[in-house]
Amino acid sequence: MSNQSVQTVSTSGDKLKVVLAVVAAIAGVAGFFVLAGQPTLVRAAALVVGLLISVGIAYTSASGRDFINFAKEAVRETKKVVWPTRKEATQITMLVFGFVLVMAVFLWGTDKLLEFLLYDVILGWKK
Repeated sequence: MSNQSVQTVSTSGDKLKVVLAVVAAIAGVAGFFVLAGQPTLVRAAALVVGLLISVGIAYTSASGRDFINFAKEAVRETKKVVWPTRKEATQITMLVFGFVLVMAVFLWGTDKLLEFLLYDVILGWKK
């Protein structure tokens, strides 16, 4: 994805900004629940404003910008994914079902064989 080196050094100012961003996000969520008697639009606005403030504060820190860049790169990489056609997906699904069926029969047969050997041959118990 990225050839950038990872740095874990951050200043206390950056740490404070991240903490404030988390507090703002929690305040937005708390505001949504505290305003339970208010119209849904007011509650949603409190949530959105809290989250926007949180993102704004986080973006001013180095780790916040790094996270946003990572998220952008992740979205860019997911756009490169080549999805299988319907025919390919059906074939793969049938192959998986077939394998599961074969394994189920194999495990059932192994269980019955071990049951026969243990109870009938070794212990001499008859059911």
